[in-house]
Amino acid sequence: MYQNYIYLHSQVIDMKNNSNDHHAVVSTFDLFSIGIGPSSSHTVGPMRAAKIFINDLKELGILEKVYSLRVDLFSSLALTGKGHGTPEAILMGIEGETPSQVETSSIQSRVKDIYNTKSIRLDGHHRIDFDPTRQLIFNYFQSLPQHPNGMRLCVYDKDTNLLATNEYFSIGGGFVVNEKTQMAHGENVYYKNIKSSNALPNRREQDSAVVALPFRNAEELLVTCQQKKMTIAQVVFENELNWHTADEIRTKLLTIWNTMDESIKNGVTASSSDFLPGNLKVKRRAPKLYQKLLKGLYGPVPSKDSFYNDSKIPISPAPMIPESINSFGDHPVDEKKKTSFPLSLSVLPKRQRKRFYLPALDYLSVYAIAVNEENAAGNRIVTAPTNGAAGTIPSVLKYYLEFISDNPEHDVMEFLLTTAAIGMLFKRGASISAAEVGCQGEVGVACSMAAAGFTAVMGGTVEQVENAAEIGMEHNLGLTCDPIDALVQVPCIERNALAAVKAIAAAQLALNGEGDHRVSLDQVIETMRQTGHDMMSKYKETSQGGLAVNVPIC
Repeated sequence: MYQNYIYLHSQVIDMKNNSNDHHAVVSTFDLFSIGIGPSSSHTVGPMRAAKIFINDLKELGILEKVYSLRVDLFSSLALTGKGHGTPEAILMGIEGETPSQVETSSIQSRVKDIYNTKSIRLDGHHRIDFDPTRQLIFNYFQSLPQHPNGMRLCVYDKDTNLLATNEYFSIGGGFVVNEKTQMAHGENVYYKNIKSSNALPNRREQDSAVVALPFRNAEELLVTCQQKKMTIAQVVFENELNWHTADEIRTKLLTIWNTMDESIKNGVTASSSDFLPGNLKVKRRAPKLYQKLLKGLYGPVPSKDSFYNDSKIPISPAPMIPESINSFGDHPVDEKKKTSFPLSLSVLPKRQRKRFYLPALDYLSVYAIAVNEENAAGNRIVTAPTNGAAGTIPSVLKYYLEFISDNPEHDVMEFLLTTAAIGMLFKRGASISAAEVGCQGEVGVACSMAAAGFTAVMGGTVEQVENAAEIGMEHNLGLTCDPIDALVQVPCIERNALAAVKAIAAAQLALNGEGDHRVSLDQVIETMRQTGHDMMSKYKETSQGGLAVNVPIC
């Protein structure tokens, strides 16, 4: 094999000469993007990477010369790729599809055709021989140095000469970086565009701190808000004007929300008899939960007489203890009168089941579960900031819009822009990839973002917003990623519901305070980064530890 092949680098941004002290600002619409389930890092990112590779072949004029193809997956992409839909995503990217445009209902039939015919159409038209069972390789225990989510694509001519090759890394949230891209802590380098002719200039401009109000951390963001007398959402909006007009920002934000809302609707109106894909045979729960809410789960409203005017909880008289089982005093126990039941049954009788009068928890839970069931089914959702955490932010926003909001359009914009700012801080200061830092980087970050957004639309100060974000993450530190059978189902789906509830609780704590607190958001972000670094790899989206090895699959 001769060595005059092309090492594709048209997407590379050389950041090695730039300072590691780079700003945190990225576009809101790179952080929130419309894609498909079940995973942003294992599905959306790999599909984009494969599409970038194919586009580069086209631009170099060698696509038609390709006779064969090989795809290698490494480490986390290999270990959990099958359960996360990675092979299907890559095959669709090779055929020219993008996460936001691919028809989700056609993916399985198209993949089946590729396996049956042992052929694939590059960019949708140039058909070559390709047997996924032999040419899509899972390197389970090998890792490329830059990131656990690594993949390599190679194409060959009819004489088996290597024409072109490249390596890509899916670093969470659908972000893709190139093998040559420096991955130093704190730098903003990623590709979400799939056409190199316009992606590279835009990325260079964005990553060169060409923004109106740059910030590197939460402290600088708060100082900017205080100096400019602006909210966090207003700061993000001003920065977004570098890439979009005001009307475009509004339209894009509403499109993001409408997609989130549609995923909730699809999730709660699906058939309750449907099973999610995979060997776990998990049945959809959101439809039945939603129907219970609609049927008046909570019963009649308690009458006024049933409430106590006094704020103290009334203490009922203690239950009478029969003398016959009193072991104290001067009189001996009469064995004939001795009762036959334990004393505890009299002192602490079993309670009757009570109604739970907190509908907010049920709505938050059912909305989050609905989105993540749609994600698990491989349907359309929004990375928020990842697919595995896609249900938390939409459920909190949906709850606010339905029960509190009096200006939905304004509130959607403020909520999403505020959450985006917090997501930017985590992306720069730590990671939003479970393969790097565990689920604290996905569901933990989503909880923090949602807490900040809810606090903002509830009228909280910027200090309270930062406090809510800090609380949301502080109590998710160390959260592992251990999906059973490598499926984004257990514990992922329920975990989003609990994160939504926790986000509201964090917001309430912050709103009831003055914004001053002992632990700062920057400190908790750095702690999260260190925790992720110290975490054993088996707890970072490899399905080699935790629930993944302790729950049998039947």
